[in-house]
Amino acid sequence: MVDTGTTRVGRRRRVHPAWSVAAVAFVALIGAAGFRAAPGVLMVPLQEEFGTSRGVLSLAVGINLVLFGLTAPFAAALIDRFGIRRVTAIALVLVSAGSALSVFITEGWQLTLTWGLMIGLGTGSMALVFAATVANRWFIERRGLVTGILTAGSATGQLIFLPLIAWAADSAGWRAASLIIAAAALAVVPLVLIFLRDRPADLDVTPYGAPEGYHEPTPTAAGSAALRAIRALRTASHSRTFWALVAGFAICGATTNGLIGTHFVPAAHDHGLPDTTAAGLLAVVGIFDIVGTIASGALTDKVNPRILLAIYYALRGVGLLMLPALLSDTVHVSIIAFVVVYGLDWVATVPPTVALCREAFGEQGTVVFGWVFAAHQLGAALMSVVAGVLRDAVGDYTLAWFSAAALCAVAAGISLGIRRLPAGWPTRQQTDHPAGPPTGS
Repeated sequence: MVDTGTTRVGRRRRVHPAWSVAAVAFVALIGAAGFRAAPGVLMVPLQEEFGTSRGVLSLAVGINLVLFGLTAPFAAALIDRFGIRRVTAIALVLVSAGSALSVFITEGWQLTLTWGLMIGLGTGSMALVFAATVANRWFIERRGLVTGILTAGSATGQLIFLPLIAWAADSAGWRAASLIIAAAALAVVPLVLIFLRDRPADLDVTPYGAPEGYHEPTPTAAGSAALRAIRALRTASHSRTFWALVAGFAICGATTNGLIGTHFVPAAHDHGLPDTTAAGLLAVVGIFDIVGTIASGALTDKVNPRILLAIYYALRGVGLLMLPALLSDTVHVSIIAFVVVYGLDWVATVPPTVALCREAFGEQGTVVFGWVFAAHQLGAALMSVVAGVLRDAVGDYTLAWFSAAALCAVAAGISLGIRRLPAGWPTRQQTDHPAGPPTGS
């Protein structure tokens, strides 16, 4: 591939270093994704050893998801202040330490400190904003493609780790599985420290696809970035469009990470399906997640994103209504069809949601999406706990599946009703120095 960016000394490289940075970022996201596969697989072994209810174990996952979401809007400020390489390395060490220290717990509630606090902060520092930062700093051309590929890194990590963690937990115990996650996250740290760079200027190049005469923007101070995030939230919160996006994406998180991601394997276990087999089915979700994300990105360029979101949520709701009848002690065609469709739909909601944020809030769309993504994780956290409590109370997950299906119907209706903001919505400069948000929408 010919380098479409220029070096400051006039040299041309066969492969632009931006691709190397993107590759390392992708591997880092895979390393951090190990934990995303762990809770569902390890919940039953932990419950059997400590006698802890699924509600308590789900609380640890809920805390993790809350921190994962709330850290994300400020991750850009951390990266601006300390650099991509340093923040990524520390985040991976936190994930590794949290997983490794879990082997020393003596009671289930202690997972709130390791799974919840440590891993939550680590994964939150490598949320979608990490992928967006790498793509925005290192690429002018192919930026959307790179963002999509990096976003799919977590799905790839789930695909890789789910069967491995399930096998390790079944053959050597849940502690061995936790150590595998810790080792995977830690193994990526040297690659990050050696090959990941904060900006193209560090290697004396311009971003991939930069035109002649391109000048890299002056780095933004961390304090102003954090303040800008708060001001964007304050301004956007006066818009009904913002709250519609928040509500829809919260339901998205509740019905993916919170419900299926956390409770599908335990639910399949309740029906007599081996954990390793259930984990394999969930890994199929990861495979088709990648396909669905790329396809959704292409569709978002051609189809009204409101219609896409409504279709995605409606299909998800239908799947959840059918799930209680599909789960059994054997794998059959209908459950495979469910995981394929659910996989295609898993994060297909991200491209149209990002597009609506950009359409409604202009230059502030990316910052506003950070807050919408936080709502996604809060919804996931709440559902992970509620589903566990419902399972303890009634003995199965049927009520959780049906409740989530009803929420999907609500999200579909909300998505169709999202309107454009009126003309005159504040630009980035106006948001940095707000004179009062407009009303409406």
